[in-house]
Amino acid sequence: MRDHPRSVMLFAAGFGTRMGALTTAQPKPMIPVAGRPLIDHALDLVRAFGPDRIVANLHYKPRPLIDHLAGSEVILSHETPDILETGGGLRAALPHLGEGPVFTMNTDAVWSGPNPLTLLAGAWAPDRMDALLLCLPRENAIGHTGPGDFIPGADGQAARGPGLVYSGLQILKTDLLHDIPETVFSLNLLWDRMLADNRLFAIPYPGKWCDVGHPEGIALAEDMLKARDV
Repeated sequence: MRDHPRSVMLFAAGFGTRMGALTTAQPKPMIPVAGRPLIDHALDLVRAFGPDRIVANLHYKPRPLIDHLAGSEVILSHETPDILETGGGLRAALPHLGEGPVFTMNTDAVWSGPNPLTLLAGAWAPDRMDALLLCLPRENAIGHTGPGDFIPGADGQAARGPGLVYSGLQILKTDLLHDIPETVFSLNLLWDRMLADNRLFAIPYPGKWCDVGHPEGIALAEDMLKARDV
């Protein structure tokens, strides 16, 4: 098993219910932000990092994504007939991702700052970590409400609690996925096991990030990108 993550899993299967009418005819990753589909903003960062493989899972309204990604290097993992959530979806995609730790990345956020995949890869220490989450101080998590998700200790070891906001991007070892009996499950189950073993870590992102999981996030993301490009 390789210690350095060289595959990326893009989560693109969800229903996008918070987007309301915007996802009536298309999946959330195809919603335009600054003139481009959300998934393209994620792919810019992934391609700049240069992994060996890029995989995206599909379920809800898949045809627009299939057409958009046709002819690209992105491998599609079709979840049928049921959606599998993050954990089940990642496990189903493992034949495409290959061995070793992987990046998993949500496709409903936009970033402003250094490449987050490069940042994570530089901090990854597989001898003591089973997962490394990229998080943000709440003031840099644009469009996000709530108290935060994780509190990192002095050594970066994470605990659940109000503190940093999880960005939806992480490096994760996939071995423990095979020990979970459920077919449909969240990666939270995996994190709980890692927390119990003191193997879950988190680092803060030094730039900004905008949650585009709700309609109001579109304008907020566009404003953030305009400020970045000035």
